[in-house]
Amino acid sequence: MINLRKLRLTSILQRTPSDFTQNLLRSSENPLRLVGLICIAQNPRLCGTTRAVQFVPCKDLEAALNAVGRTIREARKAAKSALLDYLHYTRSFQYLDADNISKNSPYFVDELLKKVKMEEDIKRSVSRYLRYHPINEFEPFFESIGLKPSEYVSFLPNNMIFLSDDQLLLENYYVLCNYGVPRNKIGKIYREAPEVFGYDNRVLLSKLIAYEKQGVCQTTLLKVIVSNPHLLIGDSNLYFIEVIEKLKYYVNDINWIEEHLLDEISYNWGQMLEFLCLLGKAFSEQQLADVIHQHPVLFEESGGRTLSLISFLLKFGLSMNLISQIFLKFPQIQVGIFLSNLRHCFLFLSEIEMEGAEIGKIFRSHALLLGSFTLKRTNSLLASLKVGKKRVKMLVRDNPLELKNWVLRRRVHPLLDTEEEQNSRMQKTKFLLKLGYDEDSPEIKKAFKVIRGKGAELQERFDCIVKAGLDFQDVLHMISVSPQILNLTTDVINLKIDYLVNELGYPVSTLVNFPSFLSYKVERVNLRHSMYDWLVDQGTAVPNLSLSTIVACTEKEFLRVYAIEDLAAYLEPNGFLLFPSTLVDKSSALNLVEGLCYGLWNNRYKCPLHNCEIHFRALRI
Repeated sequence: MINLRKLRLTSILQRTPSDFTQNLLRSSENPLRLVGLICIAQNPRLCGTTRAVQFVPCKDLEAALNAVGRTIREARKAAKSALLDYLHYTRSFQYLDADNISKNSPYFVDELLKKVKMEEDIKRSVSRYLRYHPINEFEPFFESIGLKPSEYVSFLPNNMIFLSDDQLLLENYYVLCNYGVPRNKIGKIYREAPEVFGYDNRVLLSKLIAYEKQGVCQTTLLKVIVSNPHLLIGDSNLYFIEVIEKLKYYVNDINWIEEHLLDEISYNWGQMLEFLCLLGKAFSEQQLADVIHQHPVLFEESGGRTLSLISFLLKFGLSMNLISQIFLKFPQIQVGIFLSNLRHCFLFLSEIEMEGAEIGKIFRSHALLLGSFTLKRTNSLLASLKVGKKRVKMLVRDNPLELKNWVLRRRVHPLLDTEEEQNSRMQKTKFLLKLGYDEDSPEIKKAFKVIRGKGAELQERFDCIVKAGLDFQDVLHMISVSPQILNLTTDVINLKIDYLVNELGYPVSTLVNFPSFLSYKVERVNLRHSMYDWLVDQGTAVPNLSLSTIVACTEKEFLRVYAIEDLAAYLEPNGFLLFPSTLVDKSSALNLVEGLCYGLWNNRYKCPLHNCEIHFRALRI
């Protein structure tokens, strides 16, 4: 029996490294202890053998799971269970901590699954991987307290992978947990105030107790520190304490603020203090107390939105007493939405061309109404009402309450024509029929959209063109080609015809072939014609072009055909073009001319080369 035992021992020792075997023999006196050590030595984690486990990263997790007949959900559940066992049994984490980390670190679990070799028993595979590959415990821990991988990567320590090595972090973490802070909210505190987790023993708890002594209960303080972690840095935040002291004068229970605090919002307690001081000067103590009770104006952007609203209303002449009454009757919407509605109303009233004094009058009398709903956009509303700005302006001026019928996402019916509008429509129809349009034809409907004005005004404008020396039938032809010329007043028509005949020297009959001339501004015609005359004088443009060719083409086309190319031909033989007090080379001259022509509408252009103004007419050298 003794020989058999020796033989087994010898065979075992032959499979172990020689130096390791010699150490065992020298230090082993008890055969049972020796066998136990030899068994440990056979563990591939402690000595290199050909049987060591190799883990191949999995590039396609879903494909690997399909190969072993498992779903991603099953794999994640198995990996979380393996991670829980590793943290609790191997790393001696408290069970609640291990359970929280394993269940609330999905990104880490997915990355862990990608590193293991997929087998039918996924939990066994993950457990075996964790046995041979210690993890950086800070990664799943930070993820479990609410931090994303992109957020906690900068917080990972360089010289530690075990949480137990950072005792201050764990101590302050447990203080917050025991105080009642949700574990998934602790990450926000760590992100915004990492200094908190470096406090020595009982420092953090003493800060929390100091705030409680101000009359703030634990549940309220929990919401405060989660929304404002910086309150835990340094000494007690004096702004926060002063706000609490001031609110005690206006509310019966200071813990009233708990229901109005949001976890994801960081509050500026200094600004909130300034806000309370300002309102304390503008309102009476009772008024401010009523306002604070009626609506939590203090907690929207730390009072910033409310200050913007007050400033906006003051610009329209509202007194602070009237503003306080608005807050007492404030609708159940956010202050920011109320302010946005007021701005939309102001924009609408401006777009329908209402005078500033009239807008101020409406705001002073109906500010609460205007801020309680969102108006439709001006263009959309005018299209729905099927009227012009003038009619809407008169309607709002006479009855501002009509605005509440034009709320966003509410159907708006077209307004009925007034008696005056009906008469005007009849006169306009009669005028168009006289011009030769057929009743209810597409042409007359199109003309109704293009031609604006009352029937009597249209007849007067038509007669004005006839009196300029044109035949009645010719004017009919002009209207059929360019009906928009009847939108001009008689004064404008006379002005443009006088300019055509007396300034440009064209006969009035030119309008028969080019009636849209009346639609162009005199400034445009003047600049185009001046440029063309100058080019003709230099011999670089064809003379006697028709007026429509000069005026009607687009600006780019005019520059390309008549200005830039012809001016390039006017360059001096030596390659220079002479401008007033400026000599430039050919390339720069072309750039300058192109820019100068683009400035035709203003009749001047600022030279980019010498920072001096060149008048268009100065080119006549």
